Order: sequence, then structure tokens, then C-alpha cells
Amino acid sequence: MNMQIGELKFEIMLTSAEIQQRVNSLAAEINLAYSDKTPVFIGVLNGCFMFMADLMKEITVPCEMSFVKLASYEGTNQAAITELIGVGIDLKDRDIIIVEDIVDTGKSLMHTLDALSHVGARSIQIASLLVKPTCVEFEFPMLTYVGFEISREFVVGYGLDLDGKWRNLKDIYKNVPA
Repeated sequence: MNMQIGELKFEIMLTSAEIQQRVNSLAAEINLAYSDKTPVFIGVLNGCFMFMADLMKEITVPCEMSFVKLASYEGTNQAAITELIGVGIDLKDRDIIIVEDIVDTGKSLMHTLDALSHVGARSIQIASLLVKPTCVEFEFPMLTYVGFEISREFVVGYGLDLDGKWRNLKDIYKNVPA
């Protein structure tokens, strides 16, 4: 299915069924790795909300959740990070899993990691639904749980937005030439 948003044309990249199947697999990996731990999942809002909700439904180990918020996108281009709103849980000696919708250049993720570096966590791992390996500007050895590697196209849906809209789509759409 194709759709038009203003001047931009999009086509389905990942269906909701494909996404859910991969989310279930990631949850199984996390459940196994954290079977004897109580991780804290920290979702990076707004984009992570659908991925985190579906992921958490499949997590079977005891855990806690919190969220951080930062701003980094304007339209289809990344903009400067403007803000990080903190976590309300003591993270000292805890195992943290940062939940991201997408790692594009990695600037947002690096900012989040920098902000969490002083909390004294035992470990920090990253779960991201999407990663654009050809765009990432930093090394993230803790990027352990990756749903899908995608190319450079701009994507919307399943939490990913275009100017604050279209996060509600159940599938992920990629921008294609008109």
C-alpha cells in the first residue's frame, strides 16, 4: 500500500506482522539474557512508545520502566538536540536497557548515553527497532538488540513521525521518489 503525505510519497517497508514477529524475537533474547536480573527499561520518547509497549508485553522477567525525552528531528532532517528530561528511578548498580525507535546518525543516542553515564549503572545495553548502519556516526558496542537494519530512506509509522504526525500508523512506511 502506498500513501501520499503532502508532497512526499511513501510505501510500506515493514508490516505490523513483520514488526511484531521481530519484537517477539528481541523480547525472547532479552528474557534469556536477563533471566537472573531485574533490568530497567528506559524508553526514549516520543518515538519509542509503540515499540516499547509491544516489547514490554513480551518481557517475562521482573523489570522496571521509565522514559526520557529529547528533541532532535524537524521534518525529514535531524536537528540539534535541545532537551533531555530525566528518569525518576535510582539507576545506581542497575542493568539499563535503553529502548529506541531508530538509531539514525546516533547523535540522539549519544546524548542519552552521556546523560546516563553519571548514574553508576552496572550495565547499559540498547534495544532499537531500526538502525541505519550507513548513517551512524558513532560506535555503539552496547547496541545489542536490533530489530531491523534499514537503508537511508526516511521512515514514518509505528512511533516514527513526520513533523509530529503519523506515529499512529501500525506499519512502517519509507519515503520513495515521487
